[in-house]
Amino acid sequence: MGTEQVPPFPSPTATPERPTGQRSTGAGPARWFSDRAGAFWSLVTDRPVSLYAAAVLRIGYGLLYLVFLLREFPHRDEIWGPGSPWTPELAEQLFDQSGWNSILTLSGSRTYFELCYGIALLTSALFMLGWRTRAVSVLFAVVVLSFHARAIFMTDGGDNLILLMAVYLVFTACGRRWSLDARRRRRARVRAGKAAAPVRSSWLRQLSATRRTLTTVVHNCALFVIAAQVCLLYGAAGLYKVQGASWGGGTALHYVLNLELFQPWPALSHLVDQYATVIAIASYVTVLLQVAFPFVLFGRLKYPVLGMLLGMHIGIAVLMGLPLFSGAMIVADAAFLPDRFYEFLARTVRQGARRVGLRRPAPLGGARARSVPPQLRGGLPDAGQPAVPERGLASDPR
Repeated sequence: MGTEQVPPFPSPTATPERPTGQRSTGAGPARWFSDRAGAFWSLVTDRPVSLYAAAVLRIGYGLLYLVFLLREFPHRDEIWGPGSPWTPELAEQLFDQSGWNSILTLSGSRTYFELCYGIALLTSALFMLGWRTRAVSVLFAVVVLSFHARAIFMTDGGDNLILLMAVYLVFTACGRRWSLDARRRRRARVRAGKAAAPVRSSWLRQLSATRRTLTTVVHNCALFVIAAQVCLLYGAAGLYKVQGASWGGGTALHYVLNLELFQPWPALSHLVDQYATVIAIASYVTVLLQVAFPFVLFGRLKYPVLGMLLGMHIGIAVLMGLPLFSGAMIVADAAFLPDRFYEFLARTVRQGARRVGLRRPAPLGGARARSVPPQLRGGLPDAGQPAVPERGLASDPR
């Protein structure tokens, strides 16, 4: 009995080996759901997505509405002003039924209307340039809503889409790229790199982190709503066309080209209408692109689809005389291009500008070289002068 070998006591940290092919049945679905929820939460809260696409939406719709207001400047009184056949009293009666509202109906004075029109022009320009984008985006949405509601029977699909996008862009960080705000923040970071960082309390740091997270979540959700809106628009338009006999027979564009209301250049419309085979193919391709658009957004097939949609909208603008609608749709389609495409585009433009001498070459060291204190730019410091370490650029607080 004294010679018996006692089996070693198992270590408390040791785990029994699981036979090959045996799966845990307890935490499988819960672990999978937890991983997916964590990945989704990280996607929504970690960083704002598609900042360049949001900037393109801001620039595109601000420019479109500015050009639209300038184009209608000679006719502003007949459309929105006191001389309009659709009087403010009639507009107020419609507002009581529809729930719309407009700042243009607050007064019937011509001076007040001209002031509102000037503010609308200025707001569109500032929104396009990205000056104080947080506040100006709200003002731009109010301007678009007011002008749209004042003459609601004289609008088209382009006005409706611009109105929706103006409201959605209020909730995005569309001023972080290609804007005067971004330029001002870059200069502020350069100046901050030369000074000591301010000491902030822990609760201020937590408040700033909460603000950044909330801004990121709202921005990402707003961009998702924008993408869903465009997908719904294309999908509904395509499915509606499928139900019509003229689109199924390939003759819909033939009838469109012969409508006098949509013939800015009748000779060009009649010339295109002579090619019956091309008209039929274009009708089928239009329906196919609109129905397939929501299903090709997560692969490389979206790039040729976006290219064909660009050609389709250019054709609508030229042949049907609807440039505002076509421009609004082209800008909306640009939201689906990734940021790396816009970064490549901006890099190419900068290189081309330097090549022709329109832009000075960047200093050696890039952006960090501008944050080095002046005493280090001329060379090494003096023997009796301590070297000042280079301070990195601060992160974007917004």
